[in-house]
Amino acid sequence: MRARIVAEGANLPTTPEADEILAAREIPVLPDILTNAGGVTVSYFEWAQNLQQIFWDEDRVNADMRKILTRAYRQVAEMASGQKVSLRTAAYTIAVDRVARAERLRGT
Repeated sequence: MRARIVAEGANLPTTPEADEILAAREIPVLPDILTNAGGVTVSYFEWAQNLQQIFWDEDRVNADMRKILTRAYRQVAEMASGQKVSLRTAAYTIAVDRVARAERLRGT
């Protein structure tokens, strides 16, 4: 494989063995939780618009999605670099931290 970067497809991440090989070759893997977040984000936009009975044009949807996904990638990349972990580990760590914080705020 001569890839400089690997982006996982939906629900079919690389195997742990492949992760080890790619890490040894210093080939970053963009985890599926991050690369597929656009669809979930736009679904949320649709839900929010339906609740409010307003409709955004495609340019606004794309701009807002780009802003959210860019911020998410930067947060994951910063954590991966700072903690010296994979992008997958950083993404999961951020996700678990957010869920735990939400549960604490709810008092559970």
